[in-house]
Amino acid sequence: MDLRTVNVTRYIMPLREGGSLPALADADDGFKYVLKFRGTGHGTKALVSELLGGVVAHTLGFKVPEYVFINLDEAFGRTEGDEEIQDLLQGSRGLNLGLHFLSGALTFDPVMTKVDSKLASQVVWLDAFLTNVDRTARNTNMLYWNKELWLIDHGASLYFHHSWVNYEKYAVSPFPQIKDHVLLPYASELESVDKEFKAILTDEKIREMTNLLPNDWLNWGGEEESPEEIKNVYYNFLTERIHHSDLFVKAAQDARKALI
Repeated sequence: MDLRTVNVTRYIMPLREGGSLPALADADDGFKYVLKFRGTGHGTKALVSELLGGVVAHTLGFKVPEYVFINLDEAFGRTEGDEEIQDLLQGSRGLNLGLHFLSGALTFDPVMTKVDSKLASQVVWLDAFLTNVDRTARNTNMLYWNKELWLIDHGASLYFHHSWVNYEKYAVSPFPQIKDHVLLPYASELESVDKEFKAILTDEKIREMTNLLPNDWLNWGGEEESPEEIKNVYYNFLTERIHHSDLFVKAAQDARKALI
């Protein structure tokens, strides 16, 4: 499992969605990317969530945009008129994260578009596993592109790392926030999906994913934790969560019963 690395050649415009101020940019491979910056408020932790969430989703068979590592040269941002964006660009020099831009994609509307119970159950399981709080009716973070459902924006996943204490407790949490998931009412096949996905997400597969994390993104541990030790925490969190998936599956089933 490898990610390509590209370089930004042109900053096109900010995408003012949410608080992270991603941008649309051209890269030297000729493609456009949604650029996620390391210089945002949550720093590289948001990139870690985005990358791990995206590769888990891809491994489980979901449609997700291609992820690339994307270099931002120090020259970018000097001529940007918006001071907030200029500061963001200047603070994001180095390795960032890019998602292939899905030109012409439509935002998923749960009122207009119905999702079958299997797919709904798969998405709910994914987000309960990742502790992703950001797939709600207000902000679905799903797109329709080429008549298929695509998942985007996993930066709100793995929220345990913002406190970075007692991760063992978070790893076995039932994740009650799943009650707000936009697809929960349709997720009637969680038990079968649980068996299917647990067979795919082996410990070895999780290790491959955490090994993708650049050491450059993991320097916030200071002298207490090395990048390798931080990768191990993510590995331990995800594998423990898989081993105790019955807890978050039951929580989702109970929350669904309360809805319907």
